[in-house]
Amino acid sequence: MKMSSQQFLDWESKSITLLAMSGAGKTTLANKLPKDKWFHYSVDYRIGTKYLGEPILDNIKRQAMDVPFLKKLLLSDSIYIHNNITVDNLAPVSSFLGKLGNSDQDGLSLVEFKRRQALHYHAEVAALNDVPEFIHKAEDIYGYKHFLNDAGGSVCEIDRPDVLENLAKYTVIIYIKIPPSLENTIISRAKKEPKPLYYREEFLDENLAEYMEIHNISNSDLINPDDFVSWVFPQLFKARVPRYQAIADQYGYTLDANEVATVSNEDEFIQLIADVIDQK
Repeated sequence: MKMSSQQFLDWESKSITLLAMSGAGKTTLANKLPKDKWFHYSVDYRIGTKYLGEPILDNIKRQAMDVPFLKKLLLSDSIYIHNNITVDNLAPVSSFLGKLGNSDQDGLSLVEFKRRQALHYHAEVAALNDVPEFIHKAEDIYGYKHFLNDAGGSVCEIDRPDVLENLAKYTVIIYIKIPPSLENTIISRAKKEPKPLYYREEFLDENLAEYMEIHNISNSDLINPDDFVSWVFPQLFKARVPRYQAIADQYGYTLDANEVATVSNEDEFIQLIADVIDQK
């Protein structure tokens, strides 16, 4: 949504979408906003609870059925398995996405990995398209004055102009850009703690082929899952930066992560956005 800085300041019920890679400060920023005034919508939480809830549970049950003790209890309906996904704990979503590679190291075959990636893609599109409905719900049912949409790290990968146009219709899109001074820190952190991620299929195919050639691996089932995630993350980071910027240039505005880090309260956050609207 494009408007003047004064229109934004006068907007009684503000709706904002935050775009950023992990480590840019989205969560920290959200926690500085009054929880009684701002409804926090997490796309990743919506994905895990609404659209991938059943596949996540099926995956957990499949693992449990490999344990004879648990298998017997599950088959006799003596126990049940339940997710405990929260906005601050999205581990079940990550565990479902998984990592590509050797099954002896908890890796997934390429076919299964791509199947789960596709499920995540469709879930993310659906969760993003739910934003207008939740803007209405947040105010109409729960009485929240403002709405904050945490769009998740892979939003720049979906290549769906209709989804982005819908977001821009109902929210002000803010991209929190990681400055060069923080890039190496975030890349190093990700390489030390490799986590499951979503990849565009074209990106995955290209980088998987390069990784296998460099490491002289003939079959993706032989890949060390953590090693591949660590190796590919710098390429993913570099590939996502221009994609995020393109979204901000067309549909929204860009804030520097260092500027965002200086925000201590709601008023400063609102003013920072008004200032960047003026600059553009």
